[in-house]
Amino acid sequence: MSKTLSQQNSPELLAPVAEYFKVLAETSRLQILSCLRTGAMNVTEMGEATGLGQPNLSKHLKVLTQAGLISRQQKGVSVYYAISDPVIFSLCELVCDRIGDQIQKRAKEFEQIKALGTLSK
Repeated sequence: MSKTLSQQNSPELLAPVAEYFKVLAETSRLQILSCLRTGAMNVTEMGEATGLGQPNLSKHLKVLTQAGLISRQQKGVSVYYAISDPVIFSLCELVCDRIGDQIQKRAKEFEQIKALGTLSK
């Protein structure tokens, strides 16, 4: 069932989208997601990989778990976290590619400005 354009733009429908992006708008959470790309890890392993302290990691893991981006599984005395929605990597790659394109465009513009500056000397 398709929604009309006015329904798609309603604050009630857009609020969960905004919340999803809020979860991703934190560097530490992106570090955690990046670590988990290779497979499940416990807090100690993630701490070593990211340089984040245990209290900070725990706070971000809770947010990522509540958002449904990662899952947690008890294995013996350790809790292992894993990506529960691998689509997140497609989204991140799309954003990274877009940022890369913008940086390249700005670099070309800068080179053109720089070339103009050398002509006037």
